[in-house]
Amino acid sequence: MPLTVTLLSLCQALLVTGNVLLIAVSPLIGASLAPSTSWSTAPVATQWLGLMCATIPASLIMARLGRKRGFILGNIVGLVGALVAVQALMSQRFGLFLLATWLIGIGIGFGQLYRFAAVEAAPAKLRDRAIGLVMGGGVLAAFAGPWLARVSRELGDVPFLASFVGLAALYALALVVLMLTRLPPASRTHGEGTPLPLGKILRQPGFIVAVSAAMVGYGVMNLAMTATPLAMAGAGHHFNHVSMTIQWHVVAMFLPSFFTGHLAARFGAKQVIVAGCLLLVASALVAQWGIGLAGFNVALILLGLGWNFTFLPATGLLTESYRPVDKARTQAANEFLVFGTAAITALLAGPLVSSLGWATLNLLLIPAALVPLAVLLWQHRASLAHA
Repeated sequence: MPLTVTLLSLCQALLVTGNVLLIAVSPLIGASLAPSTSWSTAPVATQWLGLMCATIPASLIMARLGRKRGFILGNIVGLVGALVAVQALMSQRFGLFLLATWLIGIGIGFGQLYRFAAVEAAPAKLRDRAIGLVMGGGVLAAFAGPWLARVSRELGDVPFLASFVGLAALYALALVVLMLTRLPPASRTHGEGTPLPLGKILRQPGFIVAVSAAMVGYGVMNLAMTATPLAMAGAGHHFNHVSMTIQWHVVAMFLPSFFTGHLAARFGAKQVIVAGCLLLVASALVAQWGIGLAGFNVALILLGLGWNFTFLPATGLLTESYRPVDKARTQAANEFLVFGTAAITALLAGPLVSSLGWATLNLLLIPAALVPLAVLLWQHRASLAHA
C-alpha cells in the first residue's frame, strides 16, 4: 500500500480522535450552557450543520486546488474553531460555543474526503483496501479520543477547557502530517469534459443505492450515538462509563475496516450492506433490554458494526457510479445528503431521547434501518425488468 495512504490513515485517526472527544463532551457542555435541556445536543447539531455546509464547497475546492490544499484549509478552519471553543468556555457563552462547533464541523467536512483521496492514491485493484486502511485509522482514535476526554475534563478551573486545547493540538499535528503527504494534483484526479446534469447524477441507480445506504447507516448511528451520553447520564452512569461505552462503539465502527473491503470483494458490497442493516436492527432490539451498562455497551457495539457495514461498502459503490469528470459533483451531492442527514439526527437526538426515552427512540430506528434493503430490492427488480 502506498505511503500516501498510510499518512492519510494517520490524518483520519487524528480527525476521528477529535470527533470522539466531541461526542463525549459536547452534549454535556450543551447541557450545562444551554437555556434548557432540549438544547443540550445543539452543539452536536451545529457541528454536523457545519459539516453539511462544507460538503459541496470542499469537493469543488479540491477539484480546483487539489486535495492537499483543500485538506490544509479544512484543518485550519477546525483549528480556529477549537480556539473559539476555548474562548466560549472561558466566558460561558452558549452562542459562541455553537459557533465554535460549527467551525469545527466545517473542518471535519473537509476531512471526510480523506477516503476518496485514498482511492485516488492507490492502484485500482486495491481500492477497497485503501478505503478500509484510511477508515481503520479510527481504531487509534477509539482509544485516544475517550482517553483525551477523561484526562482533560477536569484539568484547569473550567471543565472541558483542556479538551479543546487538545483538539487544537490534534488539528495542528494533522497540518504537519499533510505537509509531508504527496497527493496528485486535481488535473490528474478529476478529469476534463462536460459533466452530467446534477439531476441525472441523482437518478442513477448506482448512486441511489450508495447514498441511501450511507444516509441510513450514518443517520441511524448518529442519532443513537448522540443520544447515548444523555441517556446514560440520565440513567445514573458515571462519565467514565459513558466515555468507555463510546470508546468501544468507535472501535466497532472502525476496526472492521481492515477486512470490510475483503468481504465486499468476496461477497459483494450489496450483501455487506444487507448485513449492516441487520446489525443496526439488532442494536435497536438490544436497547429494549433496559438501561444497564451492559445493554448500552452491546447496543453501541452493534451500532458501530452496522455503520461500518453500510457506510464503507456504500463508499466503494459510489466510486463506481461516476466518470472522472463527474467526480466532484457526485461526491459533493453524496456528502451533502449523508451529512445533512447526520445534522438533522443530531439536532433531533436531544429532544427525542428526553421525550421518548432510550428504548422507544431505538424502536423507531428499526424501520429506518430497513430502508436500504427496500432500495436494493427496487434496484434488483428494475434490473430484471430491463434484462
